[in-house]
Amino acid sequence: MSRFAKVVAAASALALAFGLSACSAGGNEGTPGVDRPVRIGVTNASDPYWEHYKEATKAQGIEVELVDFAEYSQPNPALAAGEIDLNEFQHLIYLAQYNVSAGDDLTPIGATAIYPLGLYSQTYKSTDEIPSGSEIAIPNDESNQARALLVLQQAGLLKLKDGGSPFSSPDDIIAAESKVTVRPIEASLTGTTLPDVAGSVINQNFLDEAGLKPTDAIAQDDPNADTAKPYINVFVSRAEDKDNPTYLKLVEIFQNDKATTDGLVEHANGAAEPLTTPTAELLEVLQKTQADYEKAGK
Repeated sequence: MSRFAKVVAAASALALAFGLSACSAGGNEGTPGVDRPVRIGVTNASDPYWEHYKEATKAQGIEVELVDFAEYSQPNPALAAGEIDLNEFQHLIYLAQYNVSAGDDLTPIGATAIYPLGLYSQTYKSTDEIPSGSEIAIPNDESNQARALLVLQQAGLLKLKDGGSPFSSPDDIIAAESKVTVRPIEASLTGTTLPDVAGSVINQNFLDEAGLKPTDAIAQDDPNADTAKPYINVFVSRAEDKDNPTYLKLVEIFQNDKATTDGLVEHANGAAEPLTTPTAELLEVLQKTQADYEKAGK
């Protein structure tokens, strides 16, 4: 069993315990949006933009209850078990990994935003200025490492075998067609390593300690690039609920309520780009990512 599958199994037990508690209180009975609030699983219920969202849904006649989970491993098993109606906390690659590992078919029903991953430099103001043979620091954990390599490829600094994927590694770099080399390091050190390298790909949550802002990036994900699309964050339902009109209305409200999207961007210090990617495109990306995940033998 893969590590991800073990996490899913443990989370399933936790979600079941949560579900028994919810059911015993009668909190999940009746038709969502009619007899009771629609229960949406999140991992950041205290973020201010959710209050704007709940006000907007209430104005449209839909009550929403946010169910806050402490860990990312929890909302998908809870959704699969029917203890919540939707969740909104993950990007497509995480959903693909869950579906493959758990043998599930949870389905994206709408995009929310993408949080670009950026390349930063203390020496150069653009990627064009970076000399050939320079070294770039990247996070060494599997998911962020692959994404960092894709960012560098989008910036024209390196070339990956087969165009790259969410599962690429430094071994996939085509050296003869690349301008830079990479130094994989612990993600929390990518900011402090900046003085020693030409540039560094830094996760948003480590920017403050490096004295950086998202707008300081000299390159970042292009949300319209195919390689960035697995990182689109989404609302997710059970497969049988993908056409539920109330749930689709909730997606529409999130995407179109300015107070909600402005609040999301503000909370992310500008490092979020709201999206309205068509659901058919999200499904296509999910299916391809699941196939890539299976092919990679994860």
